[in-house]
Amino acid sequence: MAPQRENVNLLFKLYCLAVMTLVAATYTIALRYTRTSDKELYFSTTAVCITEVIKLLLSVGILAKETGSLGRFKASLRENVLGSPKELMKLSVPSLVYAVQNNMAFLALSNLDAAVYQVTYQLKIPCTALCTVLMLNRTLSRLQWISVFMLCGGVVLVQWRPAQATGVVVEQNPLLGFGAIAVAVLCSGFAGVYFEKVLKSSDTSLWVRNIQMYLSGIVVTLVGVYLSDGAEIKEKGFFYGYTYYVWLVIFLASVGGLYTSVVVKYTDNIMKGFSAAAAIVLSTIASVMLFGLQITLTFALGTLLVCVSIYLYGLPRQDTTSIQQGEPASKERVSGV
Repeated sequence: MAPQRENVNLLFKLYCLAVMTLVAATYTIALRYTRTSDKELYFSTTAVCITEVIKLLLSVGILAKETGSLGRFKASLRENVLGSPKELMKLSVPSLVYAVQNNMAFLALSNLDAAVYQVTYQLKIPCTALCTVLMLNRTLSRLQWISVFMLCGGVVLVQWRPAQATGVVVEQNPLLGFGAIAVAVLCSGFAGVYFEKVLKSSDTSLWVRNIQMYLSGIVVTLVGVYLSDGAEIKEKGFFYGYTYYVWLVIFLASVGGLYTSVVVKYTDNIMKGFSAAAAIVLSTIASVMLFGLQITLTFALGTLLVCVSIYLYGLPRQDTTSIQQGEPASKERVSGV
């Protein structure tokens, strides 16, 4: 029975990753369309805020269905949300860290060439693996570490575009850019693994945890809306430039966010990174058909590296999706690295 159960668990994890990959790829394509085709460019900060609101509403609806009755639903909200300020503060940490990450990524992109930014930002993949080892007391085999760095290289090659001279001189501060990218990479790894640890350290419902995080996420994104586009939004309106395609992007981002939490809950953040890499490959292939993108040798090589790394990481190994109890011997943890 044990091998059969393991096979069922593996199939479920593969199904979760496949759905997440498909949603993420579709979202990327739709987002690219809205940012290149719409005549009136919408405010991305408001779109992010609305996405958080929709994710909150969807989580509330799923929790209501999960509890089965209005009385139990109200009791769950009262106990875990309204009556648990500590838990709300705990889940506000990843929201704040993600906000810092997004701002640091923008600052880095403003002070580094696109190609340099693209290469250095992929360090978030091994950084997530390192945070998983340090924060969740897990070990990764040497083959898994090789696959992680192989994935990192494959994503770089898939996204690689030759630098083009533009004739526009942009004043940049490389030192500030590299500092910002370092902070963004650390934030990405820490926030993802922190959320995974919170999810797996208690029996609290996944949807309760989502509600707690999205409540703080709405507050954080509203602050971002006010600081980034407050004056323009006051003049043009909160929903300026919105079309059916923009709403489609928001819906896909909302569903993708919920599904990401499911993947983190039942697999881990490293597998989430592999899924995101597969989504990049799929969306790039779709861009060939939809936007006339040319396939290059670097793209083909990067795709091969991504596929091989996913296969290597998925080879039979010790279960890494649950948090191990107790502190393992330091020698054992280091040997995996």
